[in-house]
Amino acid sequence: MSDPKIFALIIGTEILNRRRIDKHFDFMTKTLGSYGLKLSGSLTIEDDPALIVQTLKFLASQPNALIFSFGGIGSTPDDYTRKCAAIALRDGELHTHPEAKAIIEERLGENAYPHPIHMADLPKGARLIDNPVNKMPAFSLDERYFFMPGFPEMSHPMVEEILRKLFPHTHPYHRYTLTALCKENELIDVMKQMPEGVEFSSLPKLYSDGWRVSISVASHDDILAQKAIQMYIDELERKQIPYSMTDESNV
Repeated sequence: MSDPKIFALIIGTEILNRRRIDKHFDFMTKTLGSYGLKLSGSLTIEDDPALIVQTLKFLASQPNALIFSFGGIGSTPDDYTRKCAAIALRDGELHTHPEAKAIIEERLGENAYPHPIHMADLPKGARLIDNPVNKMPAFSLDERYFFMPGFPEMSHPMVEEILRKLFPHTHPYHRYTLTALCKENELIDVMKQMPEGVEFSSLPKLYSDGWRVSISVASHDDILAQKAIQMYIDELERKQIPYSMTDESNV
């Protein structure tokens, strides 16, 4: 898929009330970055079925959407994600997945009943995602929507395997960053001239001795990224504003 819009959907009231600390956002940004990809959005929502359905529908409506959903696919009463995925993306019904059922029975034996076996009830057309930790499978729909456990030790290896399959050839960003001893409005004219294909950011900060602004540019095209940062350097030197630069190529 070219130019995907990648979203992380983190489901769990326990994160919002701080009973657990989220580890998915940091992992996703770093892992995607190694492929030259980035998140278009990350949402953390509570275990509310209506909210989960509405959020999935919204994210799936975005052009070239890829959704990595974490949490809520277990067998306890507050695990709503399987049913919500069926409502948002399929016919609204859960169907027993024969392969998932066989895996759960083999793994748990008679302890698969009466509750864990319901983890095999999946939306129509679901494909299994191997769980490297306890073999309880996750699932995907349309090779675009990936539903995984909330446990990072299970879901993060799944994400890595999915990305290897979807994006076998990496296209890393080339990034250059400088920090100038000025307000960011000194560089707005240059910001307006950033060429297409260059991602840039301006992060101002006020210190006890005055303002500083960190300018970062990035592109899959290293030459383009270098030209972009040089535009800022030229402007700073023209205005005789001190700056320091950090080469962050290939990150």
